[in-house]
This record gives sequence, structure tokens and C-alpha cells, in this order.
Amino acid sequence: MAQTALHFRTATSLAAALRARRVSSVELLELFLARVKAHNPRINAVIELAAARARRRAREADKALARGARGRPLLGVPMTIKDSFDVAGMRTSWGDPALKDNVARQDALAVQRLEAAGAIVFGKTNVPLMLADWQSFNAIHGTTNNPWDLARGPGGSSGGSAAALAAGLTGLEAGSDIGASIRNPAHYCGVYGHKPTWGIASPRGHALPGNVALSDISAIGPMARGAGDLAVALDAMVGPDAVDGRGWRLVLPREQRRALRDFRVAVILDDRNAEVDASVRDEIAALAAFLRRRGAKVSMTARPEIDFDALMRVYIALLRAATSARLTDEALARMVAEAGRLAPGDESYRARMLRGNTLFHRDWLRANEQRHRMRLAWEAFLGDWDVILCPTATTAAFPHDQKGERWERMLDVNGGRQPGTEQMFWAGLGGAFYLPATVAPAGQTRQGLPVGVQIMSAQYRDHTTIRFAQLLEREWRGFVPPPGFD
Repeated sequence: MAQTALHFRTATSLAAALRARRVSSVELLELFLARVKAHNPRINAVIELAAARARRRAREADKALARGARGRPLLGVPMTIKDSFDVAGMRTSWGDPALKDNVARQDALAVQRLEAAGAIVFGKTNVPLMLADWQSFNAIHGTTNNPWDLARGPGGSSGGSAAALAAGLTGLEAGSDIGASIRNPAHYCGVYGHKPTWGIASPRGHALPGNVALSDISAIGPMARGAGDLAVALDAMVGPDAVDGRGWRLVLPREQRRALRDFRVAVILDDRNAEVDASVRDEIAALAAFLRRRGAKVSMTARPEIDFDALMRVYIALLRAATSARLTDEALARMVAEAGRLAPGDESYRARMLRGNTLFHRDWLRANEQRHRMRLAWEAFLGDWDVILCPTATTAAFPHDQKGERWERMLDVNGGRQPGTEQMFWAGLGGAFYLPATVAPAGQTRQGLPVGVQIMSAQYRDHTTIRFAQLLEREWRGFVPPPGFD
């Protein structure tokens, strides 16, 4: 079997090669910089470089490695990071032309922690405007293409992150996720992504200028070409900031199971809130059949005692309430007027979005109460089932479509037309309820596009979903490089 090319290896494999002195950090960095120069023009994933900063840190890493330094699991590994994370001396734009010259003065806490673990940030990757799309395009940096098919998007909002990983332009990535913004690009690009349990990784330095409050639902987490990388990077990223750390510390349970047969697996293939295309559904069904053959306890019918229609309504209300802080006063005023003209029975995405963006606090409290009742129902269900497998989205990566509003853009699902926003159901299934979720490669469509599987578990069982992804990587399927990026 041919050896994996250096640029397509996992971050942990690269770190091992560095420790063994088979390659230097400077050499790795120059390799990735050369690949960005050669391949990035086709996909437009990397939007800014900090080569001088990275070269200095790579030289320091090589000196430390030469001294036999240990204890920093990512020492010398070059990485890029989503544009929305602050990196001192680099721009943080969120895809907004008003922020195109916003240069960060200090590193985000996640950047500090990843670099404390030895990683070297050398560039930033593209996002949609205000991180608010399942495509990655904006007026500053343009459109990011999917390495598997340049006519298709890589997902959003961490689309540049996933595309850079898939194309072998970087060793590791980190993204953020409030509506599948880590999970969706991982699925579309055939890489790994982990949305952590809400609140376990401080987002300090991942915010619009001047903002410091923790947002509801949103989480930051790692993206990679290997499941093991997720575990290492997650351990580096999690924990409270300095203020909260004065009073509490995080201890995530470690997963002890070593074989797929030891897991109890509930599988959700479809739902009327977001019909799943057969090209995606069939790959996850094939995985479920494989797990049953491996000896795992698998159920295709087990469900929590939750009304999924109500779950979708609650998620969209809380999601849009959380993101309403990004609206200008003028935009909010327009939405208040539009919401007032809605018919009482209008349950379209647009109607739910307008109501969520303009919720009275009393109504938010009611939705939050519903959320926490559902959260406890998930907890009861996940006492009987170790992991849940489900789709990440209703289709594989779709062709670029930047016209109109998001709810007006249609997807081809089983020969029918589906509003792209409908698939938010699969983002919110566990997202609003604090559940950790890992996306891992599960297969490919007949068109050769990647299909990922979303693996969810109980709150704080992050290492359970990652361990399950590791076992799938070993026994079912792992990262496959897209053609044309050798």
C-alpha cells in the first residue's frame, strides 16, 4: 500500500514525524505554503498568510525538537484557522466589508491554546458574510470552491477550513458551529469535524470586535483529516477562560470502549422536517448494517420522547434569537415590521426566522424552558444508547447558488425541490441541546462526492463520539484525498 503523502497525513502523524526528526517544522511549513501557492487559486480557501510569523515559530519549534522537547502534542505542526478567530497582526473580517481592515491585537484564547500545544498558525481561511450561510463566499475574499468539485461549495461557515484540509493545504484547522458550521463543511468535504458540548471551550477572541459574552448554542472546535487529531486538538482547546477558571475546571469523561461491538447505536436516517436524499441516506444505512454485522446493538427505530416538529421550532427560535445580536438597528426595525405582518399559522423558515430575531425576552424564556425539557429527554434517551448516528445535511455538496435569500435557494432532494434552510433540522437535532457531535467520512455518492455521518452522544461525552469516529476510521472508512490535489 502506498504511503500517504506528507501533506495529506493527519496532524498527529505529522507531529510523530517531527519528533522522530524525519522532517523539520520549517520543511513542513514551506511544504504547506508551496501548496497554498500552487492549489489555493483553484479553491480560494486560504485568504491570508502570516508566513514571517510562522517561519519564526517553526524555527523555534525545530530547536525545541532538537533538544528532545516532549509534552506538546502538536509541536511544530503548521495549521490554518477560520477567519473569525483573532490572530494578532492578522485581519478578522467575518466576511464583512466593514471589517476588512480590522486587525487583531491579540490571539484568541483557542489560538493561544493550540499554539501552547505546539501548533503553528500560518494562515486564515474563508467564511460567509457574518458566518451566516452553508456556503462560503463574501464581498472581500470571494467564493471558496469544494476540492471535490469546483462548481460546488465546501459548506459553511467553516467552509474554507474544510476545503483547505481536504486539499492538503494545512495540517489542522479549527472552526465554530451554531448551525452545523463545523459539521456541514466536514460532511461536504470528506474530513472530520467536532462540535463540542456547549460551553466547554471558551470562545474568547472569537467574536465581533468588542464582544465578550458567550453566545447561546455556538461552540468552537477542531477540524482535521483524522479522528485522533480531533481528540488531541479538543483537549488543547477546552477549558474555562482565566476568570471562570478561578472557580471551576473541566474534566471530560474518557471513553474506554475499544471496539464497535461494545456500542449501543441508535440510527435516525430521515425525518419529515428535513427529507434526506437517498444518496446520503443509503450511505448511512450501509454503515448501520456494517455495525450490526460487527456485533454492535443497532436500532433504526429508537427515538427520544421528543416531538421533533416542536424541536425544530424551538431550535430556529433560539438560533435566530442568538444571532439577532449581529443585526443593525435598522435591520432589526425592518424585521419587527415584517414579523408583525406574518399570518399566525405561517410556519415557513422565513416566518420562524423573523419571529426568532424579534422575540420578546418572555417568549425566549418559554422557548428556553422547552429546550431544557427536551435536553433532559435527550439525557434519558442517551442513558440507553451510547451514540446516535444521523445525517449532517439532506444532500452532499451542492452547486454554488448565491442568488436571493437562503430560504429561497432550492436543493434537489429525491427529485423534488427543498428549501436549503429546511436541512437546519439536522443541525438543531442535538445542537440546541448542548450535545457533542462528531462528523466522520461515511461514504461517497454515485457522483463521487463525500458523505459524512453525524455522531452524537450525551452532554460532555465528547470523547465518546470521537472514539466512535476513530473506530469507524479504522474499520469502515477514513479520509480520502480529492482527485487532482496530489
